[in-house]
Amino acid sequence: MIELAGIVILGIIAQWVAWRLKLPAILPLILIGLLVGPISTLYTDDGSKLIEPIWNGEKGLFPGDGLYHFVSLAISIILFEGGLTLKRSEIRNLGPVITKLITVGTLVTFFGAGLAAYYIFDLSWQMSFLFSALIIVTGPTVITPILRNIPLKKNVSTVLKWEGILIDPIGALVAVLVFEFISVGEGQAFTKTALIEFGKILLFGFTFGFTFAHALAFAIKKNFIPHYLLNVVSLSVVLLVFVESDLFAHESGLLAVVVMGMVMGNMNLPNLKELLYFKESLSVLLISILFILLAANININDMQLIFNWKTVLLFAVIVFVIRPLGVFLSSMNSDLKFNEKLFIGWVGPRGIVAAGIASLFGSKLLQRGEPGAEYITPLVFMIVLGTVLLNATTARLFARLVGVFLTKSEGILIIGASKVSRLIANYLKNNGRHVVLIDNNPTNIEKAKKLGIEAFVANIYSDTLTDNIELNDVGYLMALTANSDINRYAIENLGKQFGENGAFRLMNPEEMSDPENNPEEGLFSHTADFINLMEVARKYPTIHEIQLKDNEHFEGLIEMSKADENIIPLFLKNTNGDIKIISAYVTELEDIKPGYILVYLGKRFELKDKNDSGSTN
Repeated sequence: MIELAGIVILGIIAQWVAWRLKLPAILPLILIGLLVGPISTLYTDDGSKLIEPIWNGEKGLFPGDGLYHFVSLAISIILFEGGLTLKRSEIRNLGPVITKLITVGTLVTFFGAGLAAYYIFDLSWQMSFLFSALIIVTGPTVITPILRNIPLKKNVSTVLKWEGILIDPIGALVAVLVFEFISVGEGQAFTKTALIEFGKILLFGFTFGFTFAHALAFAIKKNFIPHYLLNVVSLSVVLLVFVESDLFAHESGLLAVVVMGMVMGNMNLPNLKELLYFKESLSVLLISILFILLAANININDMQLIFNWKTVLLFAVIVFVIRPLGVFLSSMNSDLKFNEKLFIGWVGPRGIVAAGIASLFGSKLLQRGEPGAEYITPLVFMIVLGTVLLNATTARLFARLVGVFLTKSEGILIIGASKVSRLIANYLKNNGRHVVLIDNNPTNIEKAKKLGIEAFVANIYSDTLTDNIELNDVGYLMALTANSDINRYAIENLGKQFGENGAFRLMNPEEMSDPENNPEEGLFSHTADFINLMEVARKYPTIHEIQLKDNEHFEGLIEMSKADENIIPLFLKNTNGDIKIISAYVTELEDIKPGYILVYLGKRFELKDKNDSGSTN
């Protein structure tokens, strides 16, 4: 009982530490597992582990094959969740670099690492290519924490993000297929019988996954499952598919749940997002327990097995040769610069799926007496820990060295995607600024996307927003919603991360009534609340520019805008094209020089001397 409770408590503590230190959770989880497992034998009185996953007659958590059954079921749930995240539409819209990374890059890693393991460790071809299949996977859970606080050029962060998301289920699928190909022949995987068995695994895995995905989706759409049972029924169906598929064709269960997740993830299900949230929460708990158990299950002898120069050589080949080679081959004739390719080639941490499946497969093959199976788990754990440690400690420095680190974050995040927000975002986009709109209203987001504006549905109260590495170049925050509480929350809680150069919000009517005490973060004008902005955008849906002469000219125009509620100053653009947000708190931003431009929304200024240089919708 103490051991079980301790694993859960230590797992959640490790997750919290990872969140606090902005590290991949797998790092503290595996380290804790090693400390309470094999390393603890060095300092306990009787030389036993503090946590013994397998019952050895005196202590232990799981009798017989219990641990492997638990790991199998846990991995099936994790892989199902990974499959749910893979969208066909996302693959279709990917740039050629990302497409090649998950195809050409995968092949380079598979064959390159397989050859390296074969010649360096003298493993069999089967074990070598199982090892290489297992280390294909990077995964968003290890990429995102490493890159979260590194301001990178958008194309670099986008490539790394989508590679991690897409290669997770693809790499798992490759590893499952290789393992099953080895398993069916019991060391003779190239015989006719083995090929027939392998065909059965493919047939039942794909058939069960596809069939049950459609059956569960049909039940959800027809409301055969009450809402409060939806998540637990889905979980039970995943376990049912895993077990049933395994009964018909041994070792086909993992393939079936990956396929099931991929099929369901590409259906138009009304409760898919809710299902994803549940599976994500469950996966966090399972991962916390799983990796402490798996690391604790490693023995000192396993660690000593790879404690030699061959391990260092294999790690160096994978990190410094195979990964960069895959990136450079995948990015040939692309828009990526040489330094950007270098950085992407440097960042390739292996993830949770790799470590979990490696432990499961290694243990199963070891039980069957497959030669070289004892190397699989410790070697993959070494690659996972080594790459995560290397990238977590050096990614920021390496980004600076190769010149992909953004010294100035000029991107603009706009909270709210109303008509006003879309007008402003479209102007900023047309003037070369990276601008992102977020809103919890899908209709507003779709309208923004039709204008070519980068936008996505998001809840500002959710942690997923701060995890979005594509917002790393954002340095300005503008809260433009109708809800003053949301605007204030955005400034207080997101301003530090996304508003380092300036965080602004619309004022509420109470603040507008006291122009002498406008808040420092107040936007545009003391007359510009959400209702007024929307009314002006309805009557005059145009953003204008007017040339400025000097400070006096600028201040005069600001005074005129205060007298006319249909004119709202937005930005000041200097002679270099740099755009600065106008705050209601100050009227004079800097020394105005000829050639500066005032950008405003609404009715044109009525001037005798026509200086208005045009408008932008």
